[in-house]
Amino acid sequence: MNQKNQFAKHAILTQNKLLTARKIRFHWIFVAFLLPIMVLIATLSAAPDIEAGYLPVRITIDDIRLPSMMHQQNPNEIFWHTDQVRRNDTLDVIFNRMTIEDKDALKFFMYTPETRELNTQLVPGRSIGSKVNAEGKLLYLEYQLRDDERLTAKLTDDGYEVNKGKTPFIKHEILKSATIKSSLFGATDAAEIPDQIALKIADIFSSEINFNEDLSPGDTINVVYEGFYNRGELVRTGDILAVEIVNRGKTHRAVHFGKADSKYAYYTPEGKSLHKSFLRSPLEFTRVSSSFSRGRFHPVLHRVRAHKGVDLAARSGTRIKASGDAVVKFKGKKGGYGNVIILKHRNGIQTLYGHLSKFAKGLRKGKKVEQGDIIGYVGMSGLATGPHLHYEFLLNGIHRDPMKVKLPKGIPLEAKYKKEFKKNASKYMAQIEMLNRTTVIASK
Repeated sequence: MNQKNQFAKHAILTQNKLLTARKIRFHWIFVAFLLPIMVLIATLSAAPDIEAGYLPVRITIDDIRLPSMMHQQNPNEIFWHTDQVRRNDTLDVIFNRMTIEDKDALKFFMYTPETRELNTQLVPGRSIGSKVNAEGKLLYLEYQLRDDERLTAKLTDDGYEVNKGKTPFIKHEILKSATIKSSLFGATDAAEIPDQIALKIADIFSSEINFNEDLSPGDTINVVYEGFYNRGELVRTGDILAVEIVNRGKTHRAVHFGKADSKYAYYTPEGKSLHKSFLRSPLEFTRVSSSFSRGRFHPVLHRVRAHKGVDLAARSGTRIKASGDAVVKFKGKKGGYGNVIILKHRNGIQTLYGHLSKFAKGLRKGKKVEQGDIIGYVGMSGLATGPHLHYEFLLNGIHRDPMKVKLPKGIPLEAKYKKEFKKNASKYMAQIEMLNRTTVIASK
């Protein structure tokens, strides 16, 4: 019995010790938690009783030196400027635009005889370049006088040294494609093909295609032509080397061959000459306003009479070309024709040009003219209700319709050139085929 009581007493004492140990541990944990709070309260209590909005403010201004952002000019630094002459430009205006601050140079170029072109031949679109130093002093000037000539002026110890010389060109072949939407010029403008090339395309196929009426949306043009570059810029274009037109499903092709005995040396890839002894129309890009007719109501005389030619509507002053090589048979006034020219060609052919505003300078009876030479200008002299060219074509004294008469063939390709021509034609036709494949891929 005593043993049981002792055991129970021992258990109770052990349990009390454990409870006491837990209380002591909890007490220290509570003190550790409460101590930071008490310190914070004591700190806040010791702070002065001032509202946050009225804390004293002190402004301090320090002189801080920043690094300079100004460009440090190098007196040996030079600058190149390139520009183009604009409408109403003067040399003074160009100097200001190119940041040339050199009054002595301006005075030199304005009053020196060797550089008078800079005052008298500032043509819009022509290029001009300069080299100046950091102070704006002109060291070098270059101006494009013509496509193949330039004026240069270089500053030396003795002043400016002025020279004129040929422009150094690098020739490249340019390949372009165009698709007709409304007109030839609309298509070539969209394809960045120069107008000079568009006009040559029209000349090459003038006896095959009427470029005012025959073109249809979707017709395509592929052309390879010469480009002459100076310092990476296209300065001028040269010959068309090859051209293809697909017009209303029919393909027309031409290849240039300069060594052949032909004024316009363009042939089909098979070697057939495209040059005709006569132009179908003596005007570029015209429309027929009145057709050839045996009986037409005359708009001025108000009666029916034969119209033995065609009227080609055009603006006054439009240039008129000789349809073929000829001799001037008549030049002057002739009844209702007004100012008129009659040309006598070979093989019994005559052509008549009426209602002119004026004649080409130097034209006279008996003078020889070649196909394409300018002989006069469109007007409305004589019996005419508006500016146009009245054009007649006579064969052995009989009037024929100029738009339908069969034109004589041109000079054929000589046999001695055929081998070389075939080689060139194969090369250019391969380039045309490449353009065709590129166009097909782009359209997919």
